[in-house]
Amino acid sequence: MEIGCLFSGGKDSTFVAYHAKKNGNLKYLITAKPKEGSYMFHYPNIELTKMQAKIMGVEQIFYESCSEKETEVEELEKIISELKIDALIAGAVASKYQRNRLENIAKNLNLELISPIWNIDEVEYLKKLIKLGFKIIITGIAAEGFTEKWLGREIDEKCVEDLIELNKKYKTSIVGEGGEYETFVLDCPIFSKRIKIVESEKIYDGTSGRLEIKKVELVEK
Repeated sequence: MEIGCLFSGGKDSTFVAYHAKKNGNLKYLITAKPKEGSYMFHYPNIELTKMQAKIMGVEQIFYESCSEKETEVEELEKIISELKIDALIAGAVASKYQRNRLENIAKNLNLELISPIWNIDEVEYLKKLIKLGFKIIITGIAAEGFTEKWLGREIDEKCVEDLIELNKKYKTSIVGEGGEYETFVLDCPIFSKRIKIVESEKIYDGTSGRLEIKKVELVEK
């Protein structure tokens, strides 16, 4: 089975790419570069997915999205329709908006939709990522309770505990599925090298912010 993976460079899409590579033939990473405010796609540091694809050894389909709410879905379907794949794998956890649209795309193109982390236990999932050796940092925040200090923070056991506390206090998603936070993966089991951040900048306006990664280098494991 040849699989196309919707890929943003964050923890969820990288994990399902890992899942696809272990359980099938991961043929393509499909990455949309959206304008800010996209309903479907992530934005911070999207250009760095090209480096992630390189160290995964997987061909990437990278395109600039129009980012209009409905048109961007049609655009994605057209991109996927031109690929020779049997299945589409996605890192949706709880977003019915994303899942419904991906189900429609898969149905229209006669593809199997694989959703290995749909409705997964959020805490156990983050702990699994840590145990597997995923090195993940938070690169975007946009919810009550998140402050500038969260930008650039690694998701480790202490971070998971703090995310649980935010969930109790503000009802935020522990995995950031509602856009509360976004992530970038620096290392994982399917990377041939790890990514080291050399230069970055925190941009924060008091309610939301992002970590802009300006310079990186690849390091041997």
